[in-house]
Amino acid sequence: MTCYVVDASILVKWFVPEVYSEAAIRFLNGNDELIAPDLIFTEAGNALWKKVMRAEIPPTSAKEIIRNLIVSPVKLYPSGPMLEIALDISIEHRRSLYDSLYLALAVSRRCPMVTADRRFFNSLKRSTLAGHLLWIED
Repeated sequence: MTCYVVDASILVKWFVPEVYSEAAIRFLNGNDELIAPDLIFTEAGNALWKKVMRAEIPPTSAKEIIRNLIVSPVKLYPSGPMLEIALDISIEHRRSLYDSLYLALAVSRRCPMVTADRRFFNSLKRSTLAGHLLWIED
């Protein structure tokens, strides 16, 4: 069984049909261990809020998705112990602390972080951390 860190961009695609949703669902339907920092539900909830504000999904759908997110098979890790590593990553690579927390977990657990966040992936794909990054379609 392989371990993958999944970020909020992956989690939302499990429940909202959009580009790369099929690729995201293959992680959900596999036998792999899926992990994330405990902020993932907050970030996914914020993404759903944006979709409601843009009238892409109705509020009732967003609430149903939230209920499903909470029971998803993602094992959560507390953010606190990873904050220092994440801060180092965010400062060195000029990325948000939120995104860097996922990568800090991947580094500490020695597993890849799967993302559909193109800007984040592209900004780090040639860095020393590239070995911990996996594009959703790869």
